[in-house]
Amino acid sequence: MWRLNQETYKKLVSGQSKGIAAAAARAVLRLISWGYAAIIGIRNLLYSAGLMKIHRINIPVISVGNITAGGTGKTPLVIWLCSQIKNQKSKIKNCCILTRGYKTPDEPKILEQSCPAAKIIINPDRVAGAQEAINKYNAKVLIMDDGFQHRRLARNLDIVAIDATCPFGHGKILPAGLLREPLSSLKRTNAVVITRSDQIKTSELENLEVRLRRINPNTIIAKAVHNPICVKTAKGEQIPIDQFKSKKVFAFCGIGNPDAFFSTIRTACTQLAGSRTYNDHHIYTSEDINDIYEEANYLGVSVVLTTQKDWIKISAMKLPATAIIFGYLEVEIKFTEGEDKLKQLIDTALTGKI
Repeated sequence: MWRLNQETYKKLVSGQSKGIAAAAARAVLRLISWGYAAIIGIRNLLYSAGLMKIHRINIPVISVGNITAGGTGKTPLVIWLCSQIKNQKSKIKNCCILTRGYKTPDEPKILEQSCPAAKIIINPDRVAGAQEAINKYNAKVLIMDDGFQHRRLARNLDIVAIDATCPFGHGKILPAGLLREPLSSLKRTNAVVITRSDQIKTSELENLEVRLRRINPNTIIAKAVHNPICVKTAKGEQIPIDQFKSKKVFAFCGIGNPDAFFSTIRTACTQLAGSRTYNDHHIYTSEDINDIYEEANYLGVSVVLTTQKDWIKISAMKLPATAIIFGYLEVEIKFTEGEDKLKQLIDTALTGKI
């Protein structure tokens, strides 16, 4: 498939791009999507029928995943889950997080920084990663990051994060849409967490919940928001978020759902003067940073903010000497509904009753 930047691609698959060329491109993407969907369908059928081996281990495995490509808030959910395991009733220790790793080390690095009590195992082979966690670290519980589609490793609990702002990936499977597999796959879930639930209308949120219950009446549905905590700056300061209410802000990011991040910024800092978007997993250069500062200076802002994921990739770079505050917005998952039921489900999984 030809290369498209992230913004152009999303406009294409969402139907925002009009014209003959866009329609032709969508037709080609649909053809590719049918082939991909057939492969996914056959694979899921073979796993469900027991014709492809599912490896089971003798410690609890909790998977946190998604059904769409792009940022759904999965990483903050993994961080929240780590804290719950650390504080849960049976006091299970030796928690390891299994992550496949990507071209850039941003997500594993965030997990390492945010979950100091857990060991991070980077291995695209989740079964091998699980064995390493047990043999090397005497793991007693495993969290499988981005594990919903990785069915080779059995799990005691399947939690799926669904972004309220684009819950079903425009209704089509990759690359014609953002779905990683059919919506019927949600029948495998034990729990769904609707993230960024504050960024859509109440009626839309209610309709989303109704649709999820039609797919899987037995799954637990929780709702959460991305709650801004503070700004961590290049100088090592930690500034409370309420101090930015009156400041003019410029924001940039290279993540799967940039619009949701900018919306969070607008909630935390009322004056978002400008923004810049890069592709997910973008590798920043000195030229990028200089361009950001030039635009920020032109707009007369006092703060430049990015995400923790982007910050990890640029924090070691030399930043221009300026009075502008430069840092990242630290956020956490905050539940607005269903947290108690989810915690109870986790406790049940950890005691081996699921």
